[in-house]
Amino acid sequence: MAKSEVDKVTDEKVAKGGILVKFYFDMQSEDKEKLQPLLVDLINDKLMKEPGVVYVYGAIEEPIKKDKYYITSAAVHVLFEGIRNLVLISFKYAPIGVEILKPQKDLHVNVWDLQSALLDVAQFSTEYSRYILEKVLRPEDLAVITKELENRQEIGKRLMQKKDEGATS
Repeated sequence: MAKSEVDKVTDEKVAKGGILVKFYFDMQSEDKEKLQPLLVDLINDKLMKEPGVVYVYGAIEEPIKKDKYYITSAAVHVLFEGIRNLVLISFKYAPIGVEILKPQKDLHVNVWDLQSALLDVAQFSTEYSRYILEKVLRPEDLAVITKELENRQEIGKRLMQKKDEGATS
């Protein structure tokens, strides 16, 4: 059987470090009519436009009623350029499940890509922590922690610059 264009693109990208995954997303609402459009928006208008995404396609389940809510899910195939993009999108959109479809055995990861992904996750975590702390702390305590986070961010920027300089030499 001849390979489809999608299969060809997938194989080419995976051979160069790409990763094909299946994300599982869920959504709930009291309004049944809102669910599928929200998931379509997630797939077509958000995921597809993210950096490092080659293609996206998915299937959305028909909503079911549970108590006063309607719930649905979507299984979404996403081909990424590499591990960094996969990690960032996973953190940003928080799927309820992730299944790596390709490569099926070993995944060869460029150390620089992995380091970048981990630094990005650390940055997201810091921003999330800051958001939570701003909602909970007294203003004087928040000022101290904000300054500490700003200093940490500055150190992180310097580390990235040093790494970038080392990668180009």
